[in-house]
Amino acid sequence: MAPTTPTTPTTPTEHDRTGGDERGTGAREVLERFRRASIARSADDMSRLYAADAVHEFPFTPPGVPSRLEGRDEIVTWMAEGWRAYPLAYERYRTLAVHDTGDPDTIVVEQEAVGTSPSTGAFALPNIVVLTVRDGRIVRLRDYADVLAVSAALGGGL
Repeated sequence: MAPTTPTTPTTPTEHDRTGGDERGTGAREVLERFRRASIARSADDMSRLYAADAVHEFPFTPPGVPSRLEGRDEIVTWMAEGWRAYPLAYERYRTLAVHDTGDPDTIVVEQEAVGTSPSTGAFALPNIVVLTVRDGRIVRLRDYADVLAVSAALGGGL
């Protein structure tokens, strides 16, 4: 898996032009739409991003947090509940690297969610995402979030 140069959200990459159809539905474009929906806390936008049978996994979770969500409805409901319960305001994402894989519909992203917490102030939450798309929708997302950083941003508790 060779790293590629990180791209900005407004600059389409060669993969965007070839990894999806002419509407920009490749993995990188879907990633940017996912980021915008996260920043906006938009359940409607998230619902449009996920395939009906999508799977969203969190391989590293603290007790009481699900490690696997199945289906668009379960995923979006869980996200919306989290946005209401935890007031972390994502303001942007910092891309550290984007890696192509043997599957043109799958990318590995090293990134940080940057924002503000009413409890602790500014934060940067490092994570790695393995994102797979089909027909412009997320079919699988593995989110390797730094749960200690999330806990710290929330003021010490999940």
